[in-house]
Order: sequence, then structure tokens, then C-alpha cells
Amino acid sequence: MTEPHWDDHADWWQREFTDGVDPEYVEQILPLALERLVGFDRVLDIGTGEGQLARALRAAHDAWVVGVDPTRSQIDVAQQRGGGVLYARSGSDALPVADASFDAVVVCLVFEHVDALDESLAEVARVLRPGGRFVFFLNHPLLQTPDSGMVIDHILDPPETYWRIGPYLWDAVTVEEVQKDVFVRFVHRPLSRYVNGLIGAGLTLTEMVEPSPPPGFIAKSETYEADVVATTPRLLVLVAEKPVGAVR
Repeated sequence: MTEPHWDDHADWWQREFTDGVDPEYVEQILPLALERLVGFDRVLDIGTGEGQLARALRAAHDAWVVGVDPTRSQIDVAQQRGGGVLYARSGSDALPVADASFDAVVVCLVFEHVDALDESLAEVARVLRPGGRFVFFLNHPLLQTPDSGMVIDHILDPPETYWRIGPYLWDAVTVEEVQKDVFVRFVHRPLSRYVNGLIGAGLTLTEMVEPSPPPGFIAKSETYEADVVATTPRLLVLVAEKPVGAVR
């Protein structure tokens, strides 16, 4: 049901990215999600992890929120942290919920770890009511490709700092050591795969956001030139809707 690296390293995620530790979540991801989900009363958080986004939605909007995740150790911690959210263990390609049962679905930094993309997007469309909203966060498919990263070119005088982009157009599966002895599996796809996947699922794209990294992240990247970091988005947000009158 779940990719083994997540069960092995859930504690790393909980330690490094939750409870206010990570500036990208605190200053950018959570505010972007909350802003786009105002007024939606029934929200499904797919790949909820230990539930920080689900809890934030519940607290800010008094919504009825369900969080699902395939990783047992994440769901166990989510249930311990509570926050008025209902949690269940499930993958994204076979959701244990009824058709058209949610006003909104949010997926945050999840589908770049999932093989069954089209099946998962079809499930998003299935559980959304007509007129419902899908808020979809991705590591930016262009600028976060395998082998991308900041480069300081000392051959030039003065040295030049720039962002190197890895092979973009090819699908690729990599296992990256994101921290010593912490391995995470990534599935890279070009942006067209995600957009065409939304279209294939019958969803209509309404907004695309490429935010500059937030100040807290830029401050942590002091090794590199701030203007290069600030002009290289790490995040991509796609917002889509299920058309009114859609039959599936």
C-alpha cells in the first residue's frame, strides 16, 4: 500500500517539516492552501502525512476535514495530534469515500511520489462534487528536476551563481538521499503530464501559481545569492474545478 521509504522515515518528515519548524510550510504552503479553500465545508486532504494541513484547515475554516495517507506511522501520529480531523489509511488511487462527497480536495507534495498518477487524478474527480475545487501542490516540475540545483561557477571572474536544470522532458524515478541516511523516492514528470492528467480526469484548470520562496527559506539559504534563490520557484500550485453538470 505504501512505498517503504515513507514508513522508514516518517519521523524525519514529522521532525523537519511540521509543528512550525519549516518556513516553507508556515510562510507559504499553509497560507496558499487556506486562502484557496475558504468557503469549502467538506475537504479531503490526500497524502495528509501527520495532518498539519488538515488541522490548519479545520482550525481556520471550521470545515469538516478528512485526511488520508497510506503510511501507517504518519496516520498514527496524525490521530495522536488530533485537531478535530477524521483520518484513514488509504492510497490515492482507490479512495474509501463516496462519489461527489467533498466540496474540495487538496493534495500537497504527494503526487510526485506516486506512480498511479492518472488513477489518482480520476479519484480526485470522482470524489469532488460538481463545482468543487482541487488545490494541487507540486515540487516545481521544471525547476526541481532530478540533478537540478544551485551552482556557483568559479571558472568565471567574478564567480556566477545560477540554477542548473536537470533532464526535464523525460519521466524519471529516483531515490534521493535528502538527509544523511534518509532516502525518498521521487517520480519526475514534465508539467504537461499533470495538466493533461487534469484534463483527462475532466477537471478544468483555473489558476497556476509559481511563488518565490518565502523569506524564511531564503534566509536559510545564505550560502547562495539571495536574488538567485528568490527568483527560482520551488513550488507550483495548480487549482482546478470539477465542472457543474459533470456526470462522473
